[in-house]
Amino acid sequence: MTNYRKRETRDKIIFGGLIIKAGLRKADRAFLLGALIEASRIPPDTEQYRQLHKIGMEAFRNDARMTNSESKDLT
Repeated sequence: MTNYRKRETRDKIIFGGLIIKAGLRKADRAFLLGALIEASRIPPDTEQYRQLHKIGMEAFRNDARMTNSESKDLT
């Protein structure tokens, strides 16, 4: 497998994981694509972008806390 294909496969797994993390596993594909296209139109220097970024960062932090908490329970 070429480096390009390995990276492409890894990216697909990561982005698929984001869809699942967002609770959109069963969402219609056209809806997901539309939402992503709409999100791509939000300029990074806007309040809307900053708010969505904040929501995402909080979700990652909460996930990290859950993972750390679960690993402590195993010890």
